[in-house]
Amino acid sequence: MLEYLNTLSPVMQTLVATLFTWGVTALGAGMVFFFKSIDKRVLDSMLGFAAGVMIAASFWSLLAPAIELSESMGLIPWIPPAIGFLSGGIFLRLVDRLLPHLHIEYKREEAEGIKTNWSRSILLVLAITLHNIPEGLAVGVGFGAVGASIGSASLAGAMALALGIGIQNFPEGAAVSIPLRRDGMSRSKSFLYGQASGIVEPIAGVLGAALVSTMRPILPYALAFAAGAMIYVVAEEVLPEANRDGNGHLATIGTMVGFAVMMILDVALG
Repeated sequence: MLEYLNTLSPVMQTLVATLFTWGVTALGAGMVFFFKSIDKRVLDSMLGFAAGVMIAASFWSLLAPAIELSESMGLIPWIPPAIGFLSGGIFLRLVDRLLPHLHIEYKREEAEGIKTNWSRSILLVLAITLHNIPEGLAVGVGFGAVGASIGSASLAGAMALALGIGIQNFPEGAAVSIPLRRDGMSRSKSFLYGQASGIVEPIAGVLGAALVSTMRPILPYALAFAAGAMIYVVAEEVLPEANRDGNGHLATIGTMVGFAVMMILDVALG
């Protein structure tokens, strides 16, 4: 697989990787064909796991290379990462305020963003889609960093990032499709909505890879931007959702496990 990816441009590498992460989202959504409901303790544990993966990926796969690249470019090593990191959070805050969406297990009247008449199912898909924007971007700039020949960035490390993002996409796909099925939607339609939440990852990933491949000076900012966006999603949405129903201990354990898995993947493969 590494030999095949080595023959591709960073943009094409990103496309292959994000199609994989989208596919794992579809696998998770496919759980709706076997289950009509999901235990909240299991769901909150899986959300915690996803949070742990995103936190670990933000540092090892994004911030650490951003710091190293800034130093190698003769910049003050903490300035580009700090600017990019905070910009990523600000961007997601703006999207969060504008994009209509509804988090898992929330009531229709608790929808965030601009008020609309959109159905609960559409709002639920958009909430997970919001999670996936920084994930796709992270994969894209990760492969872009490899193309830019950063010392701490490797193709294996970028693949580890895509693998980690893919693993945590499985519960996200199930978290969309199964509640829709429980609300009365057909299995096939619930699956289609669930997998659709991951389609933004190839789009965001390819855009990110194309941008950093053509404009290398922005790469440290782009890496940190993706990290800031992911940390914003974790702090603003994933962990609060996981703790909403009193399963905080399970969510914490899931976060620790997810962090350890992503750390192992990045260090062992990168």
